[in-house]
Amino acid sequence: MSATDRARNVRLMAFDVDGVMTDGSIYYTDEGTELKAFNALDGAGLKMLEKAGITVAIITGRKAPCVELRARNLGIPCLHQGVHDKAACLNGMLAELGLTADQAGYMGDDVMDLAVMGLCGFSAAPANGHDSVLQRAALVTRKCGGHGAVREVCDFILAAQGKLEDVIAPWLPQ
Repeated sequence: MSATDRARNVRLMAFDVDGVMTDGSIYYTDEGTELKAFNALDGAGLKMLEKAGITVAIITGRKAPCVELRARNLGIPCLHQGVHDKAACLNGMLAELGLTADQAGYMGDDVMDLAVMGLCGFSAAPANGHDSVLQRAALVTRKCGGHGAVREVCDFILAAQGKLEDVIAPWLPQ
């Protein structure tokens, strides 16, 4: 089955953070505060998915206040931090939403994402992901994590579902 066919079924799209929503760099202030840089285009893409009726979730193994702030800023209520078993977390979300695994997607970049990616009907990885992940992802983006890869996946899903033009229509000249 092609990546486009897989993306047509997506009703829940979950994302890792480090290396996917960010470039993977982790900065600490002298006071110990963790900082991450997020891409504005990625955030707009996540909002577009939600507008199209696709549930957006974040499932990450690390826990950082800046990720909670980013999720709140984007209006993403499905935030799961400090998760060691991402597949079990996603299965719980599927049960809660009444969805099947083939209606879920996950974007990850490293080997700890392989189990959850394998569970989903659609999987994606940024161009700079680990080789094992790139080999198994249904879609590998042209862009790197933290530099528009999430937006590329959002646009791909929306286009596969025939919703991209409807979502961007409010910004087109009349």
